[in-house]
Amino acid sequence: MEIEKVNTELIPQKAQNWQNRPEWFFNREHTDTYELWYEGRYKRAEIWQKKVMEQLVTKDKRIKTLLEFGCGTTRFTRWWKEIGIEATGGDISPLMLSQAMHLFEGDLVMADSHHMPFKDHTFDALAFITTFEYYKDPVKVIREAARVGKYGIAMGMMNRNSPKVVRRRVQQMFGKNPFYVTATFYTPEMLTNIIHEALRGRDYSIEWTCTGLPEWFPVQQWNLPLGDFFGLYVKLNDVN
Repeated sequence: MEIEKVNTELIPQKAQNWQNRPEWFFNREHTDTYELWYEGRYKRAEIWQKKVMEQLVTKDKRIKTLLEFGCGTTRFTRWWKEIGIEATGGDISPLMLSQAMHLFEGDLVMADSHHMPFKDHTFDALAFITTFEYYKDPVKVIREAARVGKYGIAMGMMNRNSPKVVRRRVQQMFGKNPFYVTATFYTPEMLTNIIHEALRGRDYSIEWTCTGLPEWFPVQQWNLPLGDFFGLYVKLNDVN
């Protein structure tokens, strides 16, 4: 009698998809080394990204709790506590969350950000850090964020106005960079227009700033739409 072999992979290769397309965060070849990326050449960039996000979010004194969607291994989710914000992490990838469970002491949820499994105003704010680029329906995600997050939405992402975006696309052509194949890069203006569409009828204000400038440059952060990374905060003003 022939015994059928059982596939013991956490996620079978044929199932490494989300939104009907292959994604690197469903592939252990990439998720298992995610933390190492931040500890290497990306370390300096991470420091400035956190500075930018702290400046934007802590201006809104109402923010005490936060849900970070696309939390990955909780690299940023762990950090929010350092600036006095209680964070919860959410992600669609069980591979990322399996690592997050060992690294993060707070609550985690596996879910799709297009359909957040939370009641209205469960958290003071929502955060998306280098994850918003992967959403097929960004308007829907922002509306969900404004529903679940009472006071604001924090967003940090790679800037379309960056030479590195061109370099990444060239790398993709030669099959050397799988991380941004399905990503849509935005400028602050492009993202602001999407927010206006999603939050039509709401009273809100938007602030953004850019970083990711060359180390030799005289400034490392400014309010011009140039740089590898920009942080943006949507402050919802029509809530008590």
